[in-house]
Amino acid sequence: MDCIFCKIANKEIPSTIVYEDDEIIAFNDVNPEAPVHILVIPKKHISSLDAAMPEDEQLLGRILLTIQKIAREQGIAEAGYRVVNNCGELGGQTVHHMHFHLLGGREMLWPAG
Repeated sequence: MDCIFCKIANKEIPSTIVYEDDEIIAFNDVNPEAPVHILVIPKKHISSLDAAMPEDEQLLGRILLTIQKIAREQGIAEAGYRVVNNCGELGGQTVHHMHFHLLGGREMLWPAG
C-alpha cells in the first residue's frame, strides 16, 4: 500500500511522534496551521471516517479520548482546541487514511474555510 500515514505508522517515514500505543499514533503536522497541530491516526488503515465500520466503534472512541489526553499534555485543553476530520474530496481530505487534526495554541475562527 502506498499510504503515507501507514508508512509513518510503520516507521518507514520519520515523524515527530507525540503519542503512540498499539492502535493509535499521533505526530506533529509538517505544515502546521496553529502553534499546536497534531495528526492523530489509527494504525489500522481506514480510508476515511465514511469508510469506518461498526467494528471500528471502540477504536473511534479511543481516538477521541486520546485527542483529549494529548490536548492536556500539550497544555491547550484549558484554553480550548479544535478537532477536525476532513472526509472526502469536498470535505478537503487529501490523505486517504482517516485522521484527526488537533489544533490549538491560538484562537480558532469560524467559519473554518
